[in-house]
Amino acid sequence: MTPFEVGLIMTGILLVLVMIGVRVAFAAALTGLVGLIAIFSLRMGFEKGFFVALKMAGTIPHSKSVTYSLSVLPTFILIGFLAFYAGFTKQLFEASKRWLGWMPGGMAVGTVFATAGFAAVSGASVATAAVFARVAIPEMLAAGYSKRLAASVVAAGGTLASLIPPSAILVIYAILVEQSVGKLLIAGFLPGVFSALIYVAIIVGISAWRGDAPPIRGYTFKQRMESIPGTLPIVAVVGIIFSSFFFGLATPTEAGSLGAFVVLIVAIAKGMRFKQLGQALHETAKLTVMIFTLIWGVLVYVRFLGFAGLPDAFRDFIVALEFSPWMVMVLILCAYAVLGMFMDAIGMLILTLPVVYPAVMALNGGEGVSAADSAFGMSGEACAIWFGILVVKMAELCLITPPIGLNCFVVSGVRPDIPVQEVFRGCVPFFIADILTIGGLLAFPSIITLLPSLMQ
Repeated sequence: MTPFEVGLIMTGILLVLVMIGVRVAFAAALTGLVGLIAIFSLRMGFEKGFFVALKMAGTIPHSKSVTYSLSVLPTFILIGFLAFYAGFTKQLFEASKRWLGWMPGGMAVGTVFATAGFAAVSGASVATAAVFARVAIPEMLAAGYSKRLAASVVAAGGTLASLIPPSAILVIYAILVEQSVGKLLIAGFLPGVFSALIYVAIIVGISAWRGDAPPIRGYTFKQRMESIPGTLPIVAVVGIIFSSFFFGLATPTEAGSLGAFVVLIVAIAKGMRFKQLGQALHETAKLTVMIFTLIWGVLVYVRFLGFAGLPDAFRDFIVALEFSPWMVMVLILCAYAVLGMFMDAIGMLILTLPVVYPAVMALNGGEGVSAADSAFGMSGEACAIWFGILVVKMAELCLITPPIGLNCFVVSGVRPDIPVQEVFRGCVPFFIADILTIGGLLAFPSIITLLPSLMQ
């Protein structure tokens, strides 16, 4: 048996384990370790190969997780939980409702912008959906909105956290493919706004057609202005993080730490209790440990893939296809859409990128290719950023599609009176909106690459 055959067998076993419900971190670590033992046993005998593989697998988590880039994750996560426990979400929603409620489906439109604003300090889609299921749905139902629309708006709006910086999943992508964290986070800003605007257009169109989402009127200009101060801490954090990345004033970790400090000071000034601070720190620690455990487990599997030669084989297979590079890219994205129906977003990206990313870069012409000589009309660095945003957008799409559709289950879990089937049905227009967004990002890559190209 060759190492390549071992790679195929263990990858198949990994997929089976994931499908039957084994956590991705443990399934990846187990198959990676067994695969390494098998490969080294083929080379040097079982006794020696076993200990070499065991030693290698044991050193990977520490050697790969002590990198400075990963330290940005807990700071971004902490910003989101501090903002939640400080009550910033209610103030964001109130401001959005007062300023945008006059439109058809105005409260739903306000929810989209409020979730986008919270996404700019949260970076976690599921957390955003859970928070606004408590804040926005009761008010939309009281205003006469249908349960289907109210729940689906929150589920879909929560997905914006995957793109709008700071995004935890974009940080993970940057680390896996060894690209600039700052440039990838900045690259997600315009696509996030683009996606939110398409959501708004869908909501306004549906509301005007069905008439089941009445506008909210009666707010005076004074009342609208009074809602602005409550949003200023969010604006300040977004400004700090964005300017730090864009102008090169600080590293992502420094920007995240400063943002967390600003939110903490404002939260204390607004009366945050020690118990709430403890809850925010506890939730941050739990989510950080979960993400790091996932990274550790999958890195063992990634090292095994390298010895098995699967990334090189898949790259050669993709490049040899007789389809156009654009068609191959569309097929890759479709494969992500299918895979995302059965796996969570972070696990899906961590498992597939070690194989798919080299293939996409080779399809474009290589890491160091110039824009003039490339297949997609962009340099190797720009292609890495462009592909990252597309893949993360596909991960967003999978958060509202059955059977996994994690955001839909979260919303239904927070609101047991709204069946998850109803949430999925309500998300159909937003699924179409995401397809339109992906089409726009494919047709106009500059939406993604413009801001990174201007960074200092």
